[in-house]
Amino acid sequence: MRRKLVPVVALSMACLLVATTACSSGSRKKRSRSADRAAGTAAQRDDADAAPATSRATPTRRTGDRLTCAALRDTRVGSPKVRYQGYAAPIPLADGRWSDRDGTTVELQRPCAVGDLDGDGAADAIGVVMLDGGGTGRFFTLAAWRNVGGKPDYQAQADLGDRTPVQSVSVRDGRATVVYLTRPADGPTAELSIRRTAVYQLRGTKLVELSHADTRATGTDGGTAGSADGDTAVDSSTRRRGPRSH
Repeated sequence: MRRKLVPVVALSMACLLVATTACSSGSRKKRSRSADRAAGTAAQRDDADAAPATSRATPTRRTGDRLTCAALRDTRVGSPKVRYQGYAAPIPLADGRWSDRDGTTVELQRPCAVGDLDGDGAADAIGVVMLDGGGTGRFFTLAAWRNVGGKPDYQAQADLGDRTPVQSVSVRDGRATVVYLTRPADGPTAELSIRRTAVYQLRGTKLVELSHADTRATGTDGGTAGSADGDTAVDSSTRRRGPRSH
């Protein structure tokens, strides 16, 4: 009987030793995995805390750099999409002026304004360009340049007519107000009798007239009420050549 109990007791002790070893190993593995997860979570928190705040901030809309009227003096008039006075290629201004071999000139006029015309938050520019073909015709065009990184990009235009000098331009609430001298549709071309205040809005590649109001032009409108060649309304530099139709 004693001989039979000894092997049974030895076998039981061996099984107990194996079970204890397995449990101890499993506990160590669980503790190791738990420690690794805790370390990983802490590392993630450290990385998140170390990241600069700007990386998590919502990006703001870029409104572009400041655009000035002076920048228009060395820019282009016209574009492949918006042709100026029928010219296929844009006209490069140099100090506000361009001239062709045949004597035709294009000149940037004094009235100019800066303001947001397309609603993107950046201040655009609107000015006046005059084409002089060397004759009696002087064709005035209202032109808009978009602000692209602080540089003017020709966007749209509106023809104001022949010998219609512009007195002022302003921008407010996304609209441009232009004051210029003109005449009735059946009036003599050389006579300016109407002072027109017109409101324009930029729509794509067009400057669309929304409304206008007319008053009678007088001698106080730059001395141009009786003539389309008044010195005040049109710079003397634009009147160098004799008559020749464009």
